[in-house]
Amino acid sequence: MSPAAAMLPPDLSTSWLGLPLRSPLVVGAAAPLSGDVGQLLELERYGAAAIVLHSLFEEQLEHEQLAMHRQGLVGSDSHAEALSYVAEAALFHGGPDHYLRLIEQGRARLPIPLVASLNGCHRGSWVRFARQLESAGAQALELNIYAIPTDPERSSASIEAELVAIVAEVAAAVTLPLAVKLGPFYTNLAALAQQLEQAGAAGLTLFNRFYQPDLDIEALEIRSNLLLSTPHDLRLPLRWIALLHGRRALDLAASGGVHRGTDLVRLLMAGACCTQVVGALLRHGPGRLAGLLEELGFWLAEHGYGSLRQLIGCLDQRHCADPAAYERAQYIQALQSYPLADAISGPGPW
Repeated sequence: MSPAAAMLPPDLSTSWLGLPLRSPLVVGAAAPLSGDVGQLLELERYGAAAIVLHSLFEEQLEHEQLAMHRQGLVGSDSHAEALSYVAEAALFHGGPDHYLRLIEQGRARLPIPLVASLNGCHRGSWVRFARQLESAGAQALELNIYAIPTDPERSSASIEAELVAIVAEVAAAVTLPLAVKLGPFYTNLAALAQQLEQAGAAGLTLFNRFYQPDLDIEALEIRSNLLLSTPHDLRLPLRWIALLHGRRALDLAASGGVHRGTDLVRLLMAGACCTQVVGALLRHGPGRLAGLLEELGFWLAEHGYGSLRQLIGCLDQRHCADPAAYERAQYIQALQSYPLADAISGPGPW
């Protein structure tokens, strides 16, 4: 290798859902980060390779449909001319319309992929609006499946069957590549991944974070309690990405816990083709993207990698020296190696 070639920076390019990316840094869905075109342009300027817009929620779509129905009835029994008058939906609920305009404006000005996000848990308005998102110019669609099953009469099989049906219906209605963003709480995630692939999913985003409520013990009420991710949170997606990588024809995007360049390295080694970043940007601002890219490039160069693609999947379950470490063996070893003496001699909880 010539000295000039040795000095070339590593190639950070990758791909996700068939979309070429200049780096693995994808901004995940978060309303404070993607509310207008100015914010999107700022994220791109600091290094975002793609942006997943904040989610449009199932409840918003249902509210729009209900409002349109009610508005259409106003004045219908008073004068014949009123029968042809229906007010614009934006006058009483502009969420979906604003979302579509944001996609149109973003596509006109952004040189990177723009991915739409739908958040829900029931079959319903997904298909109709997915078509509108495609027409507006979204280059892919992330279906964010966020559900807390509480009905004791529903089996886990029926819940998963509904999820697969949602994906199949949307995949049949649009040509957009689909990513499914899942929570980790499924009996057999490997089997569900296979079903989602067969239903038409092109990728999985692992994992959705379920924000847990808290109790205000003085006011005697439930309150929201948003806790941003930490680097410790990446261990769950890391494990499942390593278990699934190469076993399914699905692009695996990691979500949760990316705050340092070495976090990116670990998830890519496990098999992620890209990593979604939210918490680090909410803490430090969009400029953190540039820092993450610099740290990733430095690590690759320092360790002799000329291309990011050399890294992806090199320590998935198929390629690591101890495949069982991703399963029960890791649990047993962790228990046996814990420094119990230090824990006993340390300060007590009181």
